[in-house]
Amino acid sequence: MKKLFAALVYTALALGANTALADVEAAMGLRDGSMKKLVFHDAPQATSSAAFQLQDGGGDATLEDYQDKWVLLNFWATWCAPCRKEMPMLAELQDEFGGDNFEVLTLATGRNSPEGISKFFTDMNIDNLPRHQDPKQAVASQMGIFGLPITVILDPKGREVARLRGDAEWNSDSAKAIIAELTGQTVAGTN
Repeated sequence: MKKLFAALVYTALALGANTALADVEAAMGLRDGSMKKLVFHDAPQATSSAAFQLQDGGGDATLEDYQDKWVLLNFWATWCAPCRKEMPMLAELQDEFGGDNFEVLTLATGRNSPEGISKFFTDMNIDNLPRHQDPKQAVASQMGIFGLPITVILDPKGREVARLRGDAEWNSDSAKAIIAELTGQTVAGTN
């Protein structure tokens, strides 16, 4: 009986892993326009265990706290012009897909004051994205983030499956199709 139970558990885990792999492979084929810069890894990669600061003095967190959902993690800074361009698009993506199985997580990297971050979000009329900080670049350093913006996609196990260097049109049909494929959601306006 124990062997049968172990075999069933192994099979269920294997099927789950294959489903996630199939979702990633299908998402790869949906890249178009600026999403062509999104590079999917051959195998999921480890991320960072470093702590970062939650917005408004809310304490610390790690990427492990975001497991069990797909995460689009955006490294940015208040002084970064391409970040200013893409942040409203990230907010739109969060509006459409954010929930129990997907979240856009923004992480201001380096020297960004909480006041400056708050002003940036106010000026951009963004109220649905977190204003978290990585002031000593601990997370960014462990993940090899050089230059901004850089956006990574984390699977529900907290592993990096894709990375995009530079800004992108995160509200494009291609970006939405990729997120929909990964998360099993539908794109608004489609059947």
